Amino acid sequence: MNTVSPLSEVPRSGPEREALREKGQFWTPAWVAEAMAAYVLQDEPASILDPAMGGGALLMASKRLAQSRGFDLALFGRDIDPAAIPLSKLAGLSPGDLANMEIRDFLLDPPPRQFPAIIVNPPYIRHHRLLPAQKRLLSEYAQSATGRRIDGRAGLHVYFLIRSLQTLAPGGRLAFIVSADICEGVFADALWRWVCSTYRIDAVVTFAPESAPFPSLDTNALIFCIQHSPPAESFDWVECREQAPEALAAIIAHRNTPAASQNTVRRRRVREALQTGFSRPPSDEPASQYVLGDFAKVMRGLVTGDNGFFFMTAARANRLGIPETLLIKAIGRTRDVPEARIDDSDIERLETLGRPTRLLYVNGTPFEQLPSTVQDYLRIGEMNGLPQKTLIQTRKPWYKMENRQAPPILFAYLGRRSSRFIRNRANVVPLTSFLCVYPKQPEPSFEEMLWDILDHPDTVANLSKVGKSYGGGAVKVEPRALERLPLPDHLISATGLGALAEQRQGSLDLFDQ
Repeated sequence: MNTVSPLSEVPRSGPEREALREKGQFWTPAWVAEAMAAYVLQDEPASILDPAMGGGALLMASKRLAQSRGFDLALFGRDIDPAAIPLSKLAGLSPGDLANMEIRDFLLDPPPRQFPAIIVNPPYIRHHRLLPAQKRLLSEYAQSATGRRIDGRAGLHVYFLIRSLQTLAPGGRLAFIVSADICEGVFADALWRWVCSTYRIDAVVTFAPESAPFPSLDTNALIFCIQHSPPAESFDWVECREQAPEALAAIIAHRNTPAASQNTVRRRRVREALQTGFSRPPSDEPASQYVLGDFAKVMRGLVTGDNGFFFMTAARANRLGIPETLLIKAIGRTRDVPEARIDDSDIERLETLGRPTRLLYVNGTPFEQLPSTVQDYLRIGEMNGLPQKTLIQTRKPWYKMENRQAPPILFAYLGRRSSRFIRNRANVVPLTSFLCVYPKQPEPSFEEMLWDILDHPDTVANLSKVGKSYGGGAVKVEPRALERLPLPDHLISATGLGALAEQRQGSLDLFDQ
């Protein structure tokens, strides 16, 4: 979410949008920039740094605020994109303002000094877009800086937070706007325990849908207001419900909030926020006695490496001469399963619609024993370079699929409709749009009790406690996170699953598979 010119619009698709993804550049609205500047400048510092200056919106807001208050403020900026300086000129920064702007890598070539104020909208580049060598260097840096191992699935914005905090002078203030996944990824626990043990969080600002800073993006934004001061036990958790910079600035700069403000502020304990997640509302509910992982194992769906080649309709498989014995029923898109159950009639419906429902699955059969039609098809795949594709080249042979049994329960973990569990009556194997839920006891009664709990609205409501939040209310839940899903105690008791768990507490079948 780096800052680019406020004169530009964020493209929704196409090459322009992909170019922004590569750079991680998404502009900061002026009203948000003004509120962030109000926090970092409340002590009237002599200088301010924007380490990802982009189009200069944050520095421009800082300059205007300093001028209105009548104090001198030296502007410093960095960016690796040469276009940042001309874009900043378009935003209104003068040649004098730009005297301390450098095209340099903030992460691997940081400034030689610390700053009393830092304001930043870091580049939002997810880990899979980072080069292996870059990821290695960043991982080594994070380990050295925090004394903790930060999981390699951290995006570039995570490392920007660490470096920004290290570049913050004692007593200084940092305003950092970032996507909510910085609090929800597998790296989050180690990251925030380091932050909260070393710095003081003054406020965390969340945004309601009607005030979202980046409404065209599938992400929820947060602003972190952090001081380089001894840690505190509590902080302000703000829900911003209006695009009013004065009201938001008053809250995070600890001035009197306008009486008409629609924003809400709750005082929140750091210990609770570390457990619940800074991006999630405070939770005063007692912890559930059980989580899904007590009763089931969760795995991601199959990765084919090339759905167009391996995943097909039954009619196409018939035309290619691929026998049913070398196919398994599969499901690929969440939209293909509109209800909470999938059965054989749904598979037939998808076939009539021309949707793929068969996965080529030749595991265990030597190539020379395959029908000639299948051998010919695999040779076509080789001619098209499939064995060299990233997700395929490690497989031996290249066309071998991962082993997955059809799970009794599926989980649609990210989609345009609400995430939900699905009873798998069609015995399909899912691809990566789904997670597989395997009950730890194979008895049908156990599966039905667990399904009744997972299908209940109270359980579905708990997904927000373990998932990554995206724009429009979508939630993405990774396999290990889903295993931490709290199961409501009253449902465990009502179904009898709790009593069964107590009876089998020491059983290898239930808990130690």
